[in-house]
Amino acid sequence: MTRIWLVCLGMALSPPVLADTPVVLVQSTTSTQNSGLYAHLLPIASDALGLDIRVVAVGTGQALRNAERCDGDMLIVHARTAEEEFVAAGFGVARYNLMYNDFVLIGPANDPAEVATTTSIEEALVRIAMTGAPFASRGDDSGTHQKELGLWDGIADVAAASGGWYRETGSGMGATLNIAVGMGAYSLTDRATWLSFENQGSHVILSEGDAALFNQYGVIPVDPTHCPNVNADGAAAFTQWLLTDGQDVIAGFTRDGEQLFFPNAD
Repeated sequence: MTRIWLVCLGMALSPPVLADTPVVLVQSTTSTQNSGLYAHLLPIASDALGLDIRVVAVGTGQALRNAERCDGDMLIVHARTAEEEFVAAGFGVARYNLMYNDFVLIGPANDPAEVATTTSIEEALVRIAMTGAPFASRGDDSGTHQKELGLWDGIADVAAASGGWYRETGSGMGATLNIAVGMGAYSLTDRATWLSFENQGSHVILSEGDAALFNQYGVIPVDPTHCPNVNADGAAAFTQWLLTDGQDVIAGFTRDGEQLFFPNAD
C-alpha cells in the first residue's frame, strides 16, 4: 500500500515507503499543508498514479531555491512573478495555474487601528502605519511575505519601521500567527491557513474581499535539462493529474462547509 509523507522544515512526519514505488518530491508552500489540503488530495493522487508523493513544505522563496538546487521534482507555490522568473531562467519546464484563494488581514477583535471600517486593504494598512499598531510579518521571503511587501509599497517604509510597530518573525505562517495573537498584532495570512488555525484567540478577519488580496497558486515541473536527477515522468504525471482530475478533488476540499481552494487550471 502506498503511503505519503510530508516534511516541514526538514522534519519527517511519517516514514518513507517501499523503495520500489516511484517517488515524486514536491517543494511546496506551507499553506497547502497547513490547511490540510495534502492530507485530502495526496492519497487520491497516489492511488491513481502509483506514485509515492512526498512534500517539503517551506516558504515559496525557499521552495524555489531548493528546486533550483535540484532538490525536488516539482513545485506548488504562490508567488507568480518569482515562479515565472524560475521558468525563464531554465529551472522549470513551464508554469501552470492550479488554484486560487485569497489573503485576509487578521487582527485583535478590539481593532486598535480601526481597520474593520475601511473599504480596502490599502486603507487598512495606512491606518495601521499611522497609528503604529503592531503588525507581525513573516519576514521570510515566502509567497505571503512577498505579497505583503507589495501591499506596503507606497504606504509605509516597513524596513525603517522594523523592530518598532513592524515585527518580522522570520518564521512560517503558523508561528507568525501565534506571535500575532500573543502580542495583539495584525498580520496577513491566506484564508485557508487562518480557517485551519486552532489558536485564533480573540483575533478575527478585519479586512477581506479586496481584489489586491487575490492569491494564485501555480505548479511547475523542474526541468530535467537543468536537473538530470529529477523524476521528470513522475512530475509530469502528477502535474497533469492536478490540472485535470485533481481539479475536482481540490474543489471538494472544505472546512466547516467552506471551500478553501478554487481550481482554475488553464
